[in-house]
Amino acid sequence: MSDHPVKLVSGARRFFLHSDDRRLVQSMEAGLEQVEQRLMQAAASADAVADAAGRYLLEAGGKRVRPLLALLAAQLGEGANDEVIEAATALELTHVASLYHDDVMDEADTRRGVPSSQRVWGNNVAILAGDILFARASLVMSVLGAEAIGVQARTFDRLCQGQLRETLGPSEGDDPIEHYISVLSDKTGSLIAAAGELGVLLGKAPTSYVTAVREFGERIGVAFQLVDDVIDLRSSAAELGKTPGADLREGVPTLPWLLLQREAETDAAAAQTRDEVTALLADDATLEQALAVLAAHPVTDQALAQARQWSISAKAALDPLPDGAVKSLFMQLADYIVDRRH
Repeated sequence: MSDHPVKLVSGARRFFLHSDDRRLVQSMEAGLEQVEQRLMQAAASADAVADAAGRYLLEAGGKRVRPLLALLAAQLGEGANDEVIEAATALELTHVASLYHDDVMDEADTRRGVPSSQRVWGNNVAILAGDILFARASLVMSVLGAEAIGVQARTFDRLCQGQLRETLGPSEGDDPIEHYISVLSDKTGSLIAAAGELGVLLGKAPTSYVTAVREFGERIGVAFQLVDDVIDLRSSAAELGKTPGADLREGVPTLPWLLLQREAETDAAAAQTRDEVTALLADDATLEQALAVLAAHPVTDQALAQARQWSISAKAALDPLPDGAVKSLFMQLADYIVDRRH
């Protein structure tokens, strides 16, 4: 067994610190370790290049939010049985596969503190490595029945649609901020929501909990990405594990930038800041300065406030769940999402 599962379980304990239910804590920790082992098994290939490329970002780490939510939702029923572990594995494979493709599209230099896969093997191998992981995710999910396969397929469709709409941008007449939030719902919220839904269904929890957990996942996914927008402006490359400001540099808007653009329509000072940031973004040598200017503007705090509102909304979605240790951990997860620094 590698050291990585141990590091992951230790890091995940921040969600368990306030739980007195040792059975719950032990079940979650054991489930996370099983997921980690199965991720490596699922990504393995006989071909040396395919094997190294497929395991590359998995071995680089990650927060494992999707498996965590699936395992937690399962605690509303029988707990983390083998089907829940398999679903959590498939969803994390899907997420990591999407990162390979994202990095190619964004021409990213780093990911999770290591050179991005296309910097190591080139675009073609990186794309194919992502494709292999998407295929492996489908294989893992295929043994879990038609309902689980349907959840996976609908989620994959939303991932692709969200990426396409991000690439094309808002249509004429669309509100750019509403368009952006809808993209986040598809690209991030959908997969986290699927994790919660499958945790309930495969963990044999009451089906009446599905809507609450799915809505929690969708909303917390949006909050997650909005916090990322702020972190991307206020953190170093070492803290992020990737180059800060990559989206802005590539012309992909984030919420602080969209808020600044909207404010600039009616406020001369905001328009001046927008023009200053635009000029600084045009030169890699002044990218850090551009991020600092935008980070210091009130719109970045406004973006963080919106993330907190999405987290509050996610918690409200949990009202139908019974009070207790499981619901408390859902709440802690929502708090962690918006309070994290990287």
